[in-house]
Amino acid sequence: MKLLTSILSRVLFVSSFALAGLAVWERLAQWLGYTLVRGYFGPWRLLEYSAVALLFVVALQLREIKMTLRAK
Repeated sequence: MKLLTSILSRVLFVSSFALAGLAVWERLAQWLGYTLVRGYFGPWRLLEYSAVALLFVVALQLREIKMTLRAK
């Protein structure tokens, strides 16, 4: 379970930064009159998804810290 939590935390962390980067690029593309995600998601929506993913990462890390302290 600990390995699965660690892997999930890392995947969500990397994907949240990828979404944040995509949001920046989407905003720049919209400024130039283009789009990267074909208008399905706006830059703010991508940033919201990124923040939600980071919130889950924080929750997983706090859970891992709690389990480590409980084991001592």
